[in-house]
Amino acid sequence: MNREIKLDQSWLNVLADEFEQPYMEELRQFLLNEKEKGTAIFPPGKQIFYALDRTPFDRVKVVILGQDPYHGPGQAHGLCFSVQPGVQPPPSLVNIYKEMETDLGLTPPSHGCLSSWADQGVLLLNSVLTVSAHQAGSHQGRGWETFTDRIIRELESRRENLVFILWGGYARKKGSFINRDRHLVIESPHPSPLSSYRGFFGSRPFSRSNEYLKQTGQELIDWELPAQGIL
Repeated sequence: MNREIKLDQSWLNVLADEFEQPYMEELRQFLLNEKEKGTAIFPPGKQIFYALDRTPFDRVKVVILGQDPYHGPGQAHGLCFSVQPGVQPPPSLVNIYKEMETDLGLTPPSHGCLSSWADQGVLLLNSVLTVSAHQAGSHQGRGWETFTDRIIRELESRRENLVFILWGGYARKKGSFINRDRHLVIESPHPSPLSSYRGFFGSRPFSRSNEYLKQTGQELIDWELPAQGIL
């Protein structure tokens, strides 16, 4: 889409033809038009594909699926549910930390940066990769959903024994075609304060993921985050 875009070569090998599709040109034009109008778009351009750049295709072990980026200044950096170091963890992430503490006994860090998960093979993928400042969901229906569906389908068909963590109705619907015989699918309500008490708390996604990785002979995820957030 843009020479400044950073994307790991392993993903380019899988998705190259998708960037040539007409909807991607329409999406690119939409983003350019928004910028020309002076609209701030998050995350910054070089971080739009950060999830794919940070976690190569052949290293993915776990997929956590979000909806769209945080729309406040300085929050989004291309990994779903994650915020940049120095930014207060948002409510959904606070609840994720609470479940992590209950599930694994890990003390939540003071920051909200999840890059260390991404480095271990946790693909932190939003369904929509951009958003306008202060306008939640403003880039839905512009084509990103088609692009991220392709990502999930490639992982589902080309890889085996992945863990897909689907939080909330939106993520469950998007992951509805995943073959449960080839992969582990963990579903629960969203960690948002509006729905977390309906079954997110107590769902044990972290220990269940590692149990499956162990059963399938894979290296476990160290879910404990460093004391200091590092991009």
